[in-house]
Amino acid sequence: MHKITRRDFINGTLMAAGSTMIPFGVKGANVLDPLYYPPSLTGLRGSHEGSSTHAHSRAWAKKVDWGPTTPLKEEYDLIVVGGGISGLSSAFFYQQKHGKNKKVLILDNHDDFGGHAKRNEHTIGGETKLIYGGSQTLVSPHARSETTLNLLKDLGIDLDRFKVAYDADFFKRNNLGAVTFFNKQKFGEDKVVKHPFCNYPKFVEGLQRPKLSDEEAVRLAPLSENGKQQLLKVLKGGVHVLKLPKEKLKAYISTHSYFDYLKTTLGVDDPEVLEMARTSCSDWAGAGADILTLGEALGCGALGLDPITWKDVIGEDEYKRELKEHGNIMDDGDKYIHHFPDGNATIARMLVKKMIPDVAEGDNAEEIVLSQFTYSELDKSSNIVRIRLNSTVVKVKHGGDPNSSSDVFVDYINDNKSYQVMGKGVVMACYNMMIPHIVADLPKAQSESLRRLVKIPLQYTTVGLKNWRAMKEMGIGMAMSPGNMHQVVMMDFPVSIGGYHFSKTPNDPCAIQMIGAPVGATVGAPRVEQYREARYKMLGLQFTDYEKEIRAHLTGMLPKGLFEFDRDVESITVNRWAHGYAYGGSALYDPDMRRMAKKGRQPFGRITIANIDSALSSYAHVAIEQAWRAVNELE
Repeated sequence: MHKITRRDFINGTLMAAGSTMIPFGVKGANVLDPLYYPPSLTGLRGSHEGSSTHAHSRAWAKKVDWGPTTPLKEEYDLIVVGGGISGLSSAFFYQQKHGKNKKVLILDNHDDFGGHAKRNEHTIGGETKLIYGGSQTLVSPHARSETTLNLLKDLGIDLDRFKVAYDADFFKRNNLGAVTFFNKQKFGEDKVVKHPFCNYPKFVEGLQRPKLSDEEAVRLAPLSENGKQQLLKVLKGGVHVLKLPKEKLKAYISTHSYFDYLKTTLGVDDPEVLEMARTSCSDWAGAGADILTLGEALGCGALGLDPITWKDVIGEDEYKRELKEHGNIMDDGDKYIHHFPDGNATIARMLVKKMIPDVAEGDNAEEIVLSQFTYSELDKSSNIVRIRLNSTVVKVKHGGDPNSSSDVFVDYINDNKSYQVMGKGVVMACYNMMIPHIVADLPKAQSESLRRLVKIPLQYTTVGLKNWRAMKEMGIGMAMSPGNMHQVVMMDFPVSIGGYHFSKTPNDPCAIQMIGAPVGATVGAPRVEQYREARYKMLGLQFTDYEKEIRAHLTGMLPKGLFEFDRDVESITVNRWAHGYAYGGSALYDPDMRRMAKKGRQPFGRITIANIDSALSSYAHVAIEQAWRAVNELE
């Protein structure tokens, strides 16, 4: 029996057997150990320890003196700041547009490429189980732009393949549905009720719908009699209770608070029911439902609201426009099945493979699912495209007047040493809020617009289990968990592709997902304040804090005997995204955010701006489209 102990962790990171994470900085490049392989690491990941140290020093402490800066004898046609999907796409598009002989350098502050498209590998009993640590799925991909569809085709992604790769019968075959876990600390007892009490679980294709009626489920919930009455009232509610004419309904739900609807329209004041409502949207909203408009809450299926009725509220034509721009996981036209075993990390990996062919075997997205990348190939001097990890950019400046200069100089920190490289153009595909600190001479109005950006904290924890018999026994495909740090626990999407096989039986190992959208302590506090408070709290926790929470959550939810934490949990990866996806504002808070983002992303001389931040989104296709725009602005 393997017991996870504190001694297994070095600075919060559980080292994978036979691997090392020691990068050797040589003249500014990353000459990496041949065994360097970040996807296999567990412990604290995501924006891992040290990844933001230099960025915080620049933004918070206004640090400008990094010691002597070594100018490298490296010149590039393009330098990309940020190695996420948008940055990698920028490099790919640039070579497509200008020729594969164009030299490109991609700099990223993390120890892995992909940004939020993070691949987690859990080795359990000699078998590797894949799961995503951030960017999850291609949403409504057939409704995307020609730019996105062409890129997916170039990467060898066959969207129709998922019709077979995704096992739509998995949840039915194993009788797995959506439940709610009420924990003892918040609700007085540990109890599982086989009903989700919200519509968030509808996005998992094939997940079994609750067999309990609303009335039966409410009766079983560990709430006071008053709370049960109020919960049932919420479940029987909906926008129809507003009794407004259709021509006024859309404007009303776009400008009125969901919590005001609960409290004023429905008369809900029970704190436990309000807590269930607050956490019923999790990462789909990227916020507690206490700060959503009624329309936003409807769109993501908050407690008592069915997103299917969204189409009826806004009309068929506008619904189609919304779907084309943003996607809708509840849409019947394009099932939510376009998911690789490691999420959108496969897109990032395939972009890297296309530009650095020797990094791995495989010619298309399906063939590289099981391919182990050789990270020591990323920054070879012989490469036309080089990816330099563990490198934080702290300064970007034109060689002369931005309106006429043909050169841009980029300073970055690698292994605590300062280096400088020169490029003919730069795409800033990093967190847009950092750009004013890095490009110090931006026009004032543009700088102020970029500084307005706010990022949403998110947490995607993956847990390697030796078996999932306890999940099967409880019928848990997904568990909404309103009293816990992780508001959602779920079996991963059942996808088998490229030689990789999803867990077949409850006796086999698997990796499960635990999702948290941290909220502030004060219900109803402005979004920006809640995000800031939740971010600081997240970063203040050690791995042992997360492990304690996960232990209590799974132990309280799963049946004793069938589940024992120290016996059945092989590994834990906590993907902390203190700066997750960009906050887009709403009618209730910061209604001018989208206008400010458009102002902030304007080109500045030989510097252009990409990343999903420049469109205030969380979707992979938006990251791709913003990359295309930024590259085309470099004329």
